[in-house]
Amino acid sequence: MESYELVVIGGGPAGLAAAIEAKDNGVDSILVLERDQELGGILQQCIHNGFGLHVFKEELTGPEYAERFINQLNDYGIDYWLNTMVVDFNAEHVLHCISKEYGFKTIEAKAIVLAMGCRERTRGAINIPGTRPSGVFNAGTAQRYLNIEGYLVGKKVVILGSGDIGLIMARRMTLEGAEVLAVVELMPFSGGLNRNIVQCLNDYDIPLYLSHTLTEIRGKKRVEQVVVSQVDDHRQPIAGTEIVYDCDTVLLSVGLIPENELSEEAGVKIDPRTSGPIVNEAMETSIEGVFACGNVVHVHDLVDFVTEESRRAGRFAAKYIQKQLVDQENMVKTVAGEGVAYIVPQNVRVHNLDKQLELFMRVKQVYSQVEMLIKTNRGILKTMKKRHMAPGEMEHIVIAKEELQGNDIQEIIVEIQEVQA
Repeated sequence: MESYELVVIGGGPAGLAAAIEAKDNGVDSILVLERDQELGGILQQCIHNGFGLHVFKEELTGPEYAERFINQLNDYGIDYWLNTMVVDFNAEHVLHCISKEYGFKTIEAKAIVLAMGCRERTRGAINIPGTRPSGVFNAGTAQRYLNIEGYLVGKKVVILGSGDIGLIMARRMTLEGAEVLAVVELMPFSGGLNRNIVQCLNDYDIPLYLSHTLTEIRGKKRVEQVVVSQVDDHRQPIAGTEIVYDCDTVLLSVGLIPENELSEEAGVKIDPRTSGPIVNEAMETSIEGVFACGNVVHVHDLVDFVTEESRRAGRFAAKYIQKQLVDQENMVKTVAGEGVAYIVPQNVRVHNLDKQLELFMRVKQVYSQVEMLIKTNRGILKTMKKRHMAPGEMEHIVIAKEELQGNDIQEIIVEIQEVQA
């Protein structure tokens, strides 16, 4: 049996940042397990720029951002195994994994960090009617084919879903000579960052149809046509609004799902709102000594936020290994109030906070000129005026540790209120 102080499952941006931060905080024996053939995760296929503005104060491509962490991992001498699939782990911090190079391995650890990322929702999950021809791809799969394998997946494209990867692929396909006929979005608002709508659609005159969806895919061997229909307030297609596009490719950008099969099998409690583990201020899950970070917890919009969150997980995992974390009976709960979809972390032990508590959240709909209210059962902590809020953009709240001192605080509630005229 192999033994390490810390095992990190996943060698993407979350896992790399957590491992490096743990090393910086005194953990010497660390192993990163990555199922792909290289470190860096999804960043390796994200060749566009826009990464690193928060963390490095400069604009980098995805591979450049990943390279900085990979180089640091190598400089620190942190062990990593590639092409290695973790089969399971348990509450005693024993993992089983398998790879061509190492065979079947049993590893025990003092702590585990879950950083498995997320996967794309498929056509089968959303049940688009029609035939089953080739030419239907998830946007991330098409991105890998194009940017890493060198294959253009189609020439006349319709994209369903306006998440960031769908928007970015609209621009990428256009730059490679394909014609993107439309981006179709079920909701009355885009699921992506506003900058991506401007830079990837508006700059290339690609139309975005909100409150629309695909109601049929037509074709025998290859996609030949798609039917786009407007939807009503209940997201049901409206008869008579059909638009038929002649195309050979459909890209799906219809949501990301945290990779939590391993977590659920181990007994980690999952939040149904995020589809990720319920975590506390240390990014520790319901299993003691098992931490989680990045898109496996909740889907982020910026990799910079993934890095910051993962550094916190690595730092607190080091504290756990060094027996510096303190359990508290009076766990403070975070509550998603009016207009808020979820808040991470869900539980807080105030004593373990360094200087402040950082909350990440998303709102349920697009808001303009509103007030974000942060309060406890004692009363209002602070209010923040917001000119614009959207589900596609993560909200970040910082609360000083001093404001949460005292055994009488039971909840931290965040809600959205209309600003009184």
